[in-house]
Amino acid sequence: MKALYSLGLLVTAAVLSGCHSDSDSTAQQDAQPPNILFIVLDDVGVDQLQSFGYGGLVAQNEEQRAAFEEMIRQRAPLWDADFSGAAAISPALTPSIDAIADQGVRFRNTWAMPTCSPSRATFFEGRYPFRTNVRNAIVTLDLANSQVSPYEITTPRLLRQKGYVSAVVGKMHLSGSDLNPDNNPLGDDVMRELGWDYFDGYLDGGPYPIDTSAGGVGDSGDYPCGFVPNTRDAANGADQGICHLPGGGESSMSIDDYDTPGQACLEQGGVFVPTGVAAAPDFDLQNGYYTGDWIINNMDGSDDRAPVADSRSRGYRTVLETDRALDWLAQVREQQPDHPWMLSVGYSAIHTPLQPPPRALLPSDAEQTGGYDCTDLSNIRQQRVMTKQMLEAMDHEIRRLLIQSGVARTDGDSLQYDPHSNTVVIIVGDNGTYAPSVRWPFDPTRSKGFPYQTGVWVPLIVAGPMVNQPDRDIGHLVNSTDLYSLFAEIAGIDLEQAVPAERDLDAQSLLPYLTEPVYSSSGSTGIRDVNYTEMGANLAAAPAPPCVIPSYNVCVQIFPQQEVCEDQGGSWYGPGSEMGGVPDSGFDSCCAVNAFLGEEAVDIMPTSQRAIRNAHFKLVQLERPQCEAGEPTGESVLSEEFYSVNEETPVPEIDRAAEDLLADTAPDGLPEDGLDPRANYAALKADITTLLASAAECPGDGNLDQRVDQQDLANWQRFSTSNNGMSSWYDFNRDGHTDEADKAIIDANFGNDCRL
Repeated sequence: MKALYSLGLLVTAAVLSGCHSDSDSTAQQDAQPPNILFIVLDDVGVDQLQSFGYGGLVAQNEEQRAAFEEMIRQRAPLWDADFSGAAAISPALTPSIDAIADQGVRFRNTWAMPTCSPSRATFFEGRYPFRTNVRNAIVTLDLANSQVSPYEITTPRLLRQKGYVSAVVGKMHLSGSDLNPDNNPLGDDVMRELGWDYFDGYLDGGPYPIDTSAGGVGDSGDYPCGFVPNTRDAANGADQGICHLPGGGESSMSIDDYDTPGQACLEQGGVFVPTGVAAAPDFDLQNGYYTGDWIINNMDGSDDRAPVADSRSRGYRTVLETDRALDWLAQVREQQPDHPWMLSVGYSAIHTPLQPPPRALLPSDAEQTGGYDCTDLSNIRQQRVMTKQMLEAMDHEIRRLLIQSGVARTDGDSLQYDPHSNTVVIIVGDNGTYAPSVRWPFDPTRSKGFPYQTGVWVPLIVAGPMVNQPDRDIGHLVNSTDLYSLFAEIAGIDLEQAVPAERDLDAQSLLPYLTEPVYSSSGSTGIRDVNYTEMGANLAAAPAPPCVIPSYNVCVQIFPQQEVCEDQGGSWYGPGSEMGGVPDSGFDSCCAVNAFLGEEAVDIMPTSQRAIRNAHFKLVQLERPQCEAGEPTGESVLSEEFYSVNEETPVPEIDRAAEDLLADTAPDGLPEDGLDPRANYAALKADITTLLASAAECPGDGNLDQRVDQQDLANWQRFSTSNNGMSSWYDFNRDGHTDEADKAIIDANFGNDCRL
């Protein structure tokens, strides 16, 4: 890797020096490494984007339509039987993302982790989840042990060596939040403690559920998309009224001036009260994509907060995320113009809840959604239309971000990346698409939350001044951990020198793919031999109540609150369940749910899921919990699945249940001819066994240096006295308390050097 890295730097320097005609500009770029604009798309799998050859199939004629319908019947019976319905919705129009893809490099074989927090942790740590314990999306029940540790050498800490200033805007979901302060020991200052100079966003994993009272105007459930619709769209709609704004401002709105006055008011941060309705607007109610609770860690070390009733937190999230990103860039350019910067923008879209975006962000012929029921996840057509529009709205705002930041310019209607900006643009999805939004021919039953192709295969696009021969596709295996390496390579940092060997990095080089077009040829050999992904249960003092997700036919114990379960289209079986026959106290396990359901029992989410692949084959390992008499036994059983996979367009070979090569045979029954599945199975099993065995254990070491020493005692002292001694990275027995029992573990192992 080191040789490739050095070569990449030489090519980068040569390309950079050739991009400018005047010597002053060249000298400045030689002295200052490129800026980095890192854009993370939430729940956007590769199935969503035409620039990767997918985005959904739309029949151009009757013959093609008949062929597509036959494919649906044969390969995906859970898809819509009527191809003119949900499956036939045209792909999203994403000209901004497409332009960056055309002027950069498309990595067409990128894996992330199956859910957001593990993927996002790998971006900034370069290490697989089994090394960090960030194994699933972080919720309030999860201990600090399953959140990004302040002792990791995160990307902002790494880049600081080269003078970078760094910021995160929007969602990044690396920690707990104030919804459970006991498990969030660093509080609202957590992003600064993890190394960032600036943070303006939310610690939550996604927008809150939609407020179906539309700001207290009606009863819960009256307005399923969070705003008062028009009379043409709903019997309880309204065509005129008063738009109340936080702080006391108000204005009249009617259908004469606005297509949907209720939504237009919501876009402005207000609450629309129809004429003749006596209701006081409630600005304290969260409402999906149109409200937030923003935490701001300023560059000067001060902190601020904009709660939901604050006008700064109201309006469409994607717009606000772009506004705040541009505000920070303006601040940096004014105050620290001589420093390179890295800006990470975590867009919330297209995470649930799905909610119509402002029409001003959409193509002029966009479908009207005023009469939609956003809470009806069984209406797959409406769900996919809203997904499409939310992605198109995000693309609109990415265009604004690129242009107003000076990273791109317009040439007529087209967007042109500007290499003179000395900025590398990186766009990536954090995991596969969530089930209701998955596009044909991918598998909605094996999407986000699972290690199958639809759950982990994500788009990755990189454009920058060092890209040699843009508009290329890279088919080689790439992992989300590799972005950690790319960030370092862009800055000119040698990871072998900058990160101690005991940190066990899993990141591999990416820069040569940008600088050396030979990697785009079909016969070239990639840098990474195998790709790996995983998810499991985060560490918690107690499991979450059970929730059944019908779209997956699975019971999970992930969501701590009923509202979050139902926001994902789930049925709540915990305390206060409204399911008939469930006791008021609810059930405490999925085993109990299945005992209750009897013959209608559902699958139980595996406690551990992992997958590994090479160029042609993929091995999946699942550890499933066992039940006895309606109770979990505490044991699990390992099962394996083995698939042939590829990236063909428009219909790739993916890991559908019916394609499991082990379904009707033992491994030694696999054929040996052709690509030799039996040999590939044996090699992948050996690879995953070796990889998992490389995890380092060092009891009593909390700061990740693989030594138990005086520094660990000092760190334990800090966390045992702050945050009331609750959860921390020094809670070694994982009971939610940092106390004398944990100090005893340090004492028992004091002096150990696990590096030896």
